[in-house]
Amino acid sequence: MPRVIVERNFETPFTQEELSAVEARMGPCLDLYNVRWIRSYWSADRLRMVCEYDAADVASVRNVQREANAKFDRAWAADVLGEP
Repeated sequence: MPRVIVERNFETPFTQEELSAVEARMGPCLDLYNVRWIRSYWSADRLRMVCEYDAADVASVRNVQREANAKFDRAWAADVLGEP
């Protein structure tokens, strides 16, 4: 499966409570679209986040974000450097 990167920017620092709420909404959507979350990175100031997913295509990941009401700025397909 291709990797998909999702970039997020927040006007105020994103809290753990907000993250937990988004994760709860996202769970069923991930299964519905056959998307697997791999990892996320938060900036130290919690104003930016980058998330990595395995998915058949970028559209599937965008659908997950929209249906889970998870704000995002960009989603794009990526190749992982160093993987065979």
